[in-house]
Amino acid sequence: MRTTVEFDDDAAQALARLRRESGMGVSEAVNHLVRRGLATETAREPFIQQTHSLGIRIDVSNVAETIDLIEGPHSR
Repeated sequence: MRTTVEFDDDAAQALARLRRESGMGVSEAVNHLVRRGLATETAREPFIQQTHSLGIRIDVSNVAETIDLIEGPHSR
């Protein structure tokens, strides 16, 4: 596939450095970097919801009443 791509200055410099160091052509270097970027999985820390005891129990079966209790009747 042929297409025109405009690189930001930092990306163009990194691409030029890769080409110099490896002897790759432009298309080969771009394909290499795209594949490497697509294969990379970022390690994420699992999200853990932090909770705190309010010391009270709230019945949430009536949402409007619960909002009034937590935020006050003028919150709507």
